[in-house]
This record gives sequence, structure tokens and C-alpha cells, in this order.
Amino acid sequence: MGGDGIDKLIRPELDGFVGYAASKAPETLADEVEVSVADIIKLDANENVYGCSPGVNAALRDYPDINIYPDPDQTELRKQIGEYTGVGAEHVVAGNGSDQLIDLIIRLFISSENEVINCPPTFALFPHFMNLSYGVLVPVPRDENFAVDVAAVKAAINQKTRLILLATPNNPTGTVTPRRDILEILDTGVPVLVDEAYYEFCGETVASLVSRYPNLMVLRTFSKWAGLAGLRVGYGLFPVKIADYLMKIKEPYCVNAAAMVAVRESFRDREHLMGTVRAMINERERMFAELEKLGWLKPFPSRANFIYCVVLKGKAGELQQKLLRKGILVRYFDLPFLQNSVRISVGKSEHTDILIKRLQELEMEIND
Repeated sequence: MGGDGIDKLIRPELDGFVGYAASKAPETLADEVEVSVADIIKLDANENVYGCSPGVNAALRDYPDINIYPDPDQTELRKQIGEYTGVGAEHVVAGNGSDQLIDLIIRLFISSENEVINCPPTFALFPHFMNLSYGVLVPVPRDENFAVDVAAVKAAINQKTRLILLATPNNPTGTVTPRRDILEILDTGVPVLVDEAYYEFCGETVASLVSRYPNLMVLRTFSKWAGLAGLRVGYGLFPVKIADYLMKIKEPYCVNAAAMVAVRESFRDREHLMGTVRAMINERERMFAELEKLGWLKPFPSRANFIYCVVLKGKAGELQQKLLRKGILVRYFDLPFLQNSVRISVGKSEHTDILIKRLQELEMEIND
């Protein structure tokens, strides 16, 4: 069969499928920036600019068992996460990032023509994985302040509904869904996935309810607060029956040995890591105040480690490119529900200073 003929064998619904727009690695941008690669300020992927615990690096240098498969049952890992969250280990399942768990949950609940309710604008990987499934994505837009429209969510439920997706704090807007709203949606009986990737930055959670609600699933990650984005390790808290199913269908060694070591050391160094979280929260508030002063960006209050801004003058794509040339990476959007806007991750104070200086310079260009 010729190379051209292979297209006929690909699932037709994937024709024209566009993958997730991930952030670019700084080393690939050398020809696009006016600074050295080492001086690039990466504020486009909500990473922890302070990095991981020093204990992680030390433990990985000395780890002797790289040649041995990790524990497929995640025994110690699930116990450690259970102790951290206050939820029994039997409720815990870890994955290759919480992204993998989103994929597994959709596979667990969704088959042909089943419906999933999503609340855009929200995490772009929700529709990404749904578009790879045989289900139907039902969008229920958030309001003008990016709050979930609970009444509309409930009205969208029908006999085909198998899953409701909620991110809180929401990515990319930083808004938190109040506990009372989540409980009202849970009371419908439909399985609800609550993505709490930024929990450590806001402190609000429904994790303790997974043993009481058979339809509640909570996801978290070590990428943000613990600085382990490169090792890809996340986890979910589930009713025991759902956890058991996920342990059956997950890939056996989906959390690698290095990630397991890193989680252990991160828990041992929680005081240090939560200190960096507090530093980022403080810097988030300072950056918000500085962005408000500009007048041509409209920042929205955030409970995560980033700030979402609507661009009031000019085009967000051009702003992103101008900042890129100066070595500052931010995320921009020009999509339904996310029109002409940018998302800026929280960095260190010196990163904010450089960012604001560049934005002030660009403001002068806009006003000339």
C-alpha cells in the first residue's frame, strides 16, 4: 500500500485534528529572541520558577535502581499521597501527570454518543481528550466573570450525560468554583471530575468528600507546587470503586521510578516548597496590581499561579510575539470565549519587573 493510501485507514473523525498547543522549549527559540537562551523568562506554562526541592536532585543522583521497573501497584506512592491529602490510600491513583488520568477517566465513562459537559473557557486538554474519544462534548459556557453557570449545567444533563468536567481554580482564568456550586452539581448524580491542579495556591478543595460522594473525582498534580513538571506525576482521589477500575485500566508502570523518588522527597521538604508557593502567591498579587496600572490590559483576579488578561488595545498575538522577541514567553488566545487575551505565569520578582518594564515600553508604542 502506498503512503498516500494510509490516510484511508486513519479514523475519519481525526481528519484535521489539531493537537494541544503546548509551550515551546526555550532552546528551540534561539533564532527568534534578541537575548541569550539563558536569559529567556518563561511565563507561558504555569511552571514553578523556583524549581523542585533540593532533596529531589540529591536523591535522584544517588538512586541505584534505574534498571528496575517501578511498583505497578504504586503502594508507597499511594500511601504517601493519602497521608498528604487526608484521604485513604485506597482512594488514590497516580498517573503520568494528571493529564493521563483525564484521558483514563474519559475512557472509563465514555463510549459512542455518550455526552460530557464542559464549561469553557477552561483547560484545553479536556476537549483534546474528548475529541480523541467517541463521545460528544457539550459546552456550557461560563458567565462574563468566568464563573460556572450551575443552572445551565443542570439543564444540559440528559440520559446520555456520563461526565461533567470542572477545573478549579480554572485554567486559564484563575477563577474558583465555590464549594456550594460543586455540591449542587454533585447532587445530580452524574460523575463529576474536579481538576484541582492549582489547589496549593488557593487552599480550597473538595478532596475530603470522595468517600461520601460515589460520583466525585478530584485531580491534582506535582507539576505546580512541587516543581516536578518535567517528571510528569499527578494523582487523583476517587471513590474506591472508581479507583479500582482505574488501577485495572492504567498502564502498569505509568509513574516512573524517578517520579516516585521525587514525590517522596517533595513530601519530606513540604515546608520549603510551601514557602515557594507563598512567594508566588505574594508575587501574583503584586503582578496583578502592576498590570492593572497599565490601563490597556484587563487582568482578572486569580487564585492560581498565573494571571489572565484581556488585551484592550492592540492584538494579543502581536503582543505575544513582541514579548517573545524580548525573551519573555507568555501564552496568548484568540478563540471563542478567550478572545484577544494572554495568560502570564507568575515568576520571581525580578521577572515581574522586567515584564512590566517591557509592557510599559510597548504601551508607549501603542499610544504613539
